[in-house]
Amino acid sequence: MSTAISVRNVTHDYGDRRALDGVSFEVGEGEIFGLLGPNGGGKSTLFRVLATLLPVHGGSAEVCGRDVASAPAGVRSVLGVTFQSPSLDGKLKVGENLRHHGHLYGLRGDDLKARIARAVGRLGLADRLGDFVDDLSGGLKRRVEIAKSLLHQPRVLLLDEPSTGLDPAARHDLWSFLEELRRDAGMTLLVTTHLMDEAERCDRLAILDGGKVVAVGVPDELKAGVGGDCVTIETDDPDGVAARIREEFGREARRVGRSLRIETPDGHELIGPLVTTLGDAVDTVTLGRPTLGDVFIARTGHRLTEETRA
Repeated sequence: MSTAISVRNVTHDYGDRRALDGVSFEVGEGEIFGLLGPNGGGKSTLFRVLATLLPVHGGSAEVCGRDVASAPAGVRSVLGVTFQSPSLDGKLKVGENLRHHGHLYGLRGDDLKARIARAVGRLGLADRLGDFVDDLSGGLKRRVEIAKSLLHQPRVLLLDEPSTGLDPAARHDLWSFLEELRRDAGMTLLVTTHLMDEAERCDRLAILDGGKVVAVGVPDELKAGVGGDCVTIETDDPDGVAARIREEFGREARRVGRSLRIETPDGHELIGPLVTTLGDAVDTVTLGRPTLGDVFIARTGHRLTEETRA
């Protein structure tokens, strides 16, 4: 598989704060690749670096063999970008938004009309060209954003938190379209997200925390690396309960907030003795298979939704 995106030891600083700290990974052509991490973990900074909106302070990054630092115009020619923040003019109609965006790429006349028709056809927007953007639902606005990014027929599409503000049905429809786009057009997609169900739909992931890549791989393989079962214990005395588990069961329980987690292949056998022994010292004890949230906890020691500094 050829490489569509290559990121090698990239760093970026905001003053004295390091937002990206030696980030490295590669994305193959035709992949849906996810950047999973908390707000402030480095996803959006890396997104802007790849989109040529922020400089690379250290290391290097390439898109389709074009260096984002030395050949930004070449990168932009092969790149489509859908930002988290809306970039549509709500007072214009859908068709007007698309035409004006096409003009930015030097597209005119019949060629632009054909590209608009192709983009809105893919996204189910053919009957919306005369609608004002302000009158559209959140899901339809997001489709128009993506249609804009497809007009110049990019080889790589970057999407920053693409389902922000969408209801579950609209999110499902959006991801169905992204998978069709990869399948039918052979496009490479890089998606930033903090949502586990979206990350599960990616071919591969890079998990970011504090500006560092803490894991890269196929979602199922990352989950398999955590262990067979995850036993989660909710308690008001996590330190005391962890000490009892260590003393009475010879197990180490990782503290995550007021919870304790034990990763073990025999969770179904352990859970009964835990409940019997700990009794009123715990509120709940649950058993589950590893999730990407468990992968994040295992690699960072905290939940994905907790605040981070980077």
